[in-house]
Amino acid sequence: MNLKRSLARDVLLMAFATAASRLLGLVRDASIANQFGATATYDAFLIAFYVPQLLRQLLAEGSLSTAFVPLYASLREKEEDADHFASSVLSWLVVLFPIVCAGGILLAPWYMPFLASGFPAEKASLAVSLARWLFPVIALVGFGAVFMGILNARGRFFSASFSSVWFNIGVILGALVAAPHWPGLPIYGLVAGALVGAGGQALSQLPSLRRVGFRFSFRVWPIHPDVIVLARRMLPAVVVLAMADINVLIDSKFASYLPDGNIASLQYAMRLFQLPLGVFAVSIGTALLPRLAVAESKGDPGRFRSHFGDGLAATALILVPATVGLALMGNDVIGLLFQRGQFTAADTTRTAAVLVAYCFGLLAYGWDYVGVRACYALGRTSLPIVGAVAAMAVNALLDAALVGPYGAPGLAFASAASGAVDAGILLFFLRRRVAWRPLWRHLVLIACGSAAMGAGVWAVRRALTQAGMVAAVLVPIAAGLLLYAAFVRATPLWRLVRRTAGEADAPQGSARA
Repeated sequence: MNLKRSLARDVLLMAFATAASRLLGLVRDASIANQFGATATYDAFLIAFYVPQLLRQLLAEGSLSTAFVPLYASLREKEEDADHFASSVLSWLVVLFPIVCAGGILLAPWYMPFLASGFPAEKASLAVSLARWLFPVIALVGFGAVFMGILNARGRFFSASFSSVWFNIGVILGALVAAPHWPGLPIYGLVAGALVGAGGQALSQLPSLRRVGFRFSFRVWPIHPDVIVLARRMLPAVVVLAMADINVLIDSKFASYLPDGNIASLQYAMRLFQLPLGVFAVSIGTALLPRLAVAESKGDPGRFRSHFGDGLAATALILVPATVGLALMGNDVIGLLFQRGQFTAADTTRTAAVLVAYCFGLLAYGWDYVGVRACYALGRTSLPIVGAVAAMAVNALLDAALVGPYGAPGLAFASAASGAVDAGILLFFLRRRVAWRPLWRHLVLIACGSAAMGAGVWAVRRALTQAGMVAAVLVPIAAGLLLYAAFVRATPLWRLVRRTAGEADAPQGSARA
């Protein structure tokens, strides 16, 4: 397996591809905001999409891809027939996904009222209908997740990460082209766009699979022995992700009793919250997973500590200043991106308050993502369950306590706090796998640099109070990026950047500065 390239190169390739997807995601959300705003119709769409999204994470992009990559990478490292294993997995998905989709379509009238118990009858009925049409997304994205796992395990990160661009393109076309001309309710045009986009996400990876030499052959019986191992490894991941999705379920149930538009505000704010998380934390975790798996399979704890410590430091290097920037500029960014058409100034104010509350958990969610990948590389798949259970309990208690006085921002803060609990417990279990002294030194410098950047952003924004909205958003952000980059270049943080950029897959000390 070609993992001798620098970690930074793979992270940057994925970050570029993911950034393209996330930027298109902002265009997608701006298109949706213009067409549907923060309205009851879009609330119904989001609730209808909840179960397909949940199953997508449980059975596809989350547990399946996370458990699949180390197994596939290990088989390739041992020069065994990894493609036979991958074909068996895909064959079983061909059999199972139609059953899952049929069940979701038939049972929609029973599970949707439970998810949105606060919806009036007409809104709940629309959610049921939308859910039935959206359910096939799980199958399309599921196949794409296995394709992505094969490519990532072979060191092909860019094309796999870029595939989600096609999902966003499909939804944008649904919002801008299909919805305005859809007979009846325009929201069904958005459903059509989601289905087209999910199909594009899977199909776009086929040329890359062919180039790396993967050939599919239908193999259901006899069951490949590693398919059984995959199922066993997926089970803890399913439990962990189920806990996280139960948090979303609890949030949604509480939000369904709030006025129209609050669920949409949670969604719009989450999109901005996930922008740095998805571009960098997910890219770092995805690039680290096969490296950590190989280091563990070779019995090299020094290399494992080195990779894991750099992953945590690199995540903080990006997410701490991103937290400061989103908190300071969130209202202006939301106004620039979404405030037009059906999206009002009141929607901007409410969504910005939700975003600030989410920001308290940004670093925690990034570290949790990296930590879970380390657990899977170690084969300790039950460890994340402990943190997930505790996080679920904290989220439920804080939701109940905060939704009354604070509304949607209270629900967002509960999610942030639960993420911090999850990451804290996970890192406690992994504490002997991290060189803490250099990590703490990095964190102190990152905090100082982020504070300086925040002060610069605030000062520039204050100086542009009479400027147009575009300049008032882009100039402070550009100034903050330049200031933070200069700080990193002038401090020992630059050694972290250079070391990561030049890192090869050779033994490294575990206590690097």
